[in-house]
Amino acid sequence: MMLTRRTFLGGIGACLAGLPSVRAAGPRKKLAVVTTLWNYHSHAWHMAERFLAGYPIHGAWHRPDLEVVSAYVDQKPEGDLSRDRAREFGFTIYPTIAEALRCGGDKLAVDAVLIIGEHGDYPVNAIGQKQYPRYQFFQQITDVFRKDGRTTPVFSDKHLSWKWEWAKEMVETSRAMGFPFLAGSSLPVTWRMPSVDLPLGAEAEEVLGIAFGPVDIYDFHALEMIQCMAERRRGGETGVAAVQGLRGDSVWKALDAGSWKSGGWDPRLFEACLARSQTLAQTKDASHRYPTREQMREWVKQPVAYRIEYADGLKATMLQLNGLVQDFTFAARLKGAPEPLSTLFYLPSNPNVVYSAALMSKAESLFLTGKPAYPVERTLLTSGLVAACLQSLASSQTRLETPHLAVRYTPSERSTFWQD
Repeated sequence: MMLTRRTFLGGIGACLAGLPSVRAAGPRKKLAVVTTLWNYHSHAWHMAERFLAGYPIHGAWHRPDLEVVSAYVDQKPEGDLSRDRAREFGFTIYPTIAEALRCGGDKLAVDAVLIIGEHGDYPVNAIGQKQYPRYQFFQQITDVFRKDGRTTPVFSDKHLSWKWEWAKEMVETSRAMGFPFLAGSSLPVTWRMPSVDLPLGAEAEEVLGIAFGPVDIYDFHALEMIQCMAERRRGGETGVAAVQGLRGDSVWKALDAGSWKSGGWDPRLFEACLARSQTLAQTKDASHRYPTREQMREWVKQPVAYRIEYADGLKATMLQLNGLVQDFTFAARLKGAPEPLSTLFYLPSNPNVVYSAALMSKAESLFLTGKPAYPVERTLLTSGLVAACLQSLASSQTRLETPHLAVRYTPSERSTFWQD
């Protein structure tokens, strides 16, 4: 094969992305998309279209070595884009998941499956969880695998399921059937400012993340941000022993407590996170000022906090402070370190949202190599944490023991976030 500038740069980009550096001979692998909704700004628009039109990475435009050949779209309200995309890119939308995976035939006819269970009109339960049918989609996919005697890699966007038992079953099923499975948020894989990771094997004493957005949707992203750092501590992940959700005045009391032992969190970690924020609120005539307690109370109408106690003693706090910030920041206190380690998890603005490309680069790598970039157990744990913390909020903000979240795993040695 003649080495051209294009193939040389493409090979470098693919290697850096964790993808095969040389295109395999023959036709591209076939991808099926299974999604709830495909409208502008939906997650199918964010994620699936990376496999139609490609995405920017390392200063080049990367076109995945996969072809979207079929799709299942659960809901098609006004503004649906799936039919336009099918006409533009030549794939077929099928009425059932089984038909999409078999491309209208009688046997599994794709090499990979992308599940996108976000957005759409679905019921909300008593504790505020939107009951997206990710588990039901997964079940229908694995039914085809069983009947046809073949499996493919599967990537599922965001939570595994709103229900812990179902999330756990999904991971167990993938293990039992022997197919590669990955899921999660774009936060762990997007850029960071500064470009740092928790040192592998570090002795972490307390960690904290500040975020924005609604619970059940954005708290998942914040917990994935915290977890992708916390899992790198000495001993790896050992699971979570207890959680407590706080809301409203309880959050301000915890802030004033001044320490974890007193019912709050380390104020130095809180300050480090706010110092990393690029969206920290200000008064109309001020700039670059650290907000007072009074201003925080005025601007944040409904604060939310999750206090998380890990089985090995690590303490973590997730804060959603709408009105104070509109980004995601993290800080950790490491044993013996004079200052907190802190960073901003950078999310470029719409419509380009390149962080979705960062996540789909991990999905692409999974589809092409069969090797997950990070353990799916991370997302199993964060899926369970969202449910447990929402249950605590709904149970008069009481502390709940969580023996079912004894999820143990070893993190990837190599950092998996985008760094250039």
